[in-house]
Amino acid sequence: MNLPTPAVVAERSTHPIPRWALLLLCAAYVLPGLFGRDPWRNADLTAYGFIASIVQGHAPWLQPAIAGLPADGGLLPYWVGALGVKLLPFLEPAVAARIPFGLMLAAVLALAWYSCLHLARTEAAQPVAFAFGGEAHAVDYARAMADGCLLALIASLGLLRLGHEITPEILQLLGITLFAYSLAAVPFRQWKARAAMLAALPILATSGAPAVALALAVGALWLSYRSTYEDARKFLPWILGAMVLAALVAWPMHGWAWRVRASERSLLDWLRLTGWFCWPVWPLAAWSLWRWRAHLMRRHIAVPLLAALVPLITSLLMGADDRALLLALPPLAVLASFALPTFQRSASALLDWFSVFFFTAGAIFLWLYYTALQLGWPPKLLANVRKLAQGYEPEFGLLTFVLALMGTIVWLGLVRWRTARHRHAIWKSLALPAGGVALAWLLTMTLGLHPLNYARSNKPLVDRIGAHLPKEIDCIAAPTLPTHALAALEFQGHWRVDATQDLSSTNCSVAISVQADGSPIPPNGWRVLGVVRRPTDRFATYLVMQKER
Repeated sequence: MNLPTPAVVAERSTHPIPRWALLLLCAAYVLPGLFGRDPWRNADLTAYGFIASIVQGHAPWLQPAIAGLPADGGLLPYWVGALGVKLLPFLEPAVAARIPFGLMLAAVLALAWYSCLHLARTEAAQPVAFAFGGEAHAVDYARAMADGCLLALIASLGLLRLGHEITPEILQLLGITLFAYSLAAVPFRQWKARAAMLAALPILATSGAPAVALALAVGALWLSYRSTYEDARKFLPWILGAMVLAALVAWPMHGWAWRVRASERSLLDWLRLTGWFCWPVWPLAAWSLWRWRAHLMRRHIAVPLLAALVPLITSLLMGADDRALLLALPPLAVLASFALPTFQRSASALLDWFSVFFFTAGAIFLWLYYTALQLGWPPKLLANVRKLAQGYEPEFGLLTFVLALMGTIVWLGLVRWRTARHRHAIWKSLALPAGGVALAWLLTMTLGLHPLNYARSNKPLVDRIGAHLPKEIDCIAAPTLPTHALAALEFQGHWRVDATQDLSSTNCSVAISVQADGSPIPPNGWRVLGVVRRPTDRFATYLVMQKER
């Protein structure tokens, strides 16, 4: 039964974005941050520590470890990063490890584009045919929708930081986007769809998300079984094969680990996180579900809805975990694109003006801080930086300045283009949000790169600790330190670190412990060599101690 479609799209509304402009936007989004920055603390630095343990021979490939603590979850991300370092020996190791993850982010953007393209080509997704012609052609309509999907994904706030790290979640993001692409491409690209499915579920399983892979597979089996496309029904054995393969490869790769645990975070906390993390794709996706509510079981809605629901539920079960929520962004972007043909002009204008105000204000803010660091004006902003990052000394980079200036000029040109006159392209509402997010990331990774490196890296902490250590030490005992601090000591300080034994039983002559507050009191048998704080941390105190003879 053919249901009426809510999409009313004229031929003039399907002009695609020029390919050079789309590629330039993707480059401005993917490339900044790949070069010139240290691994930032917490997950980014921890992942680099496991990669470095393999590269430097501190741990075997099957058991990467930091200070004797083994990696938790799938091993594939650490193997990918280690191969990047091995294959690019002429680059600084942290940069070489980051290159494969940057390529994976680019692949996620491309796969999301193609997923939407194939789904928009299905019969149920086509717009209304006009009585006297002039409606959008199927291929032009699909390309314009795919452009809108890509803009929606780039505009997603949650992808901005987490998408540029070297963590296992990037491989999981690639896996779920491959999964969505495989289901979308089945009626049009059979062998590519089969290869994508056979890769997608094992990638998810070997990067720490085997349960997500199996849940997606179950949903895909159901969708394929009830599909009206014969090629989709023939896809069932391939989904089963990928499901079995994912379950099997997760065992030797240490992928099976229970990560659903009790949390104090409530449903309200999860809703708050989702509200900003998935902006602006979640309101657009919700609008798509409402306008296409009679088509919920059609492929163009059911496929991205399945791929989004699994990580959304996973994030809720994991106590409002933002890294699990990251996996929902590509399918939500696909869903969001199907809101564009039904969008009202008033809502489009509201999104445009919000983007202009928000991102222009953010750009002015970053330029003012940069001016304060370089010229000392405004003095109050410079005082704020000095207070927050004690000991920081600014430096000027000509290349970063030129790139930031060019990006700002392009943004002003985009604003002028969008506000000069009404544009008919259906993707027009997402041009400013995507351009604004790309500008924000570009300015952050150019104007703010040096101070952020100082604030987010553990290198200043390592330098301060090194000033208190004896010249000759056998190893450092650090059983209470967080994993990212252990990684910094081991692979930025180049000391041998042991976190597996208590201070009472360790053979190391030097120890470091963290103390949240109070006066530095060493345990029995140890004396304090120095008290260290990270320049941007007001609370945590690191005690550098030596064993009493």
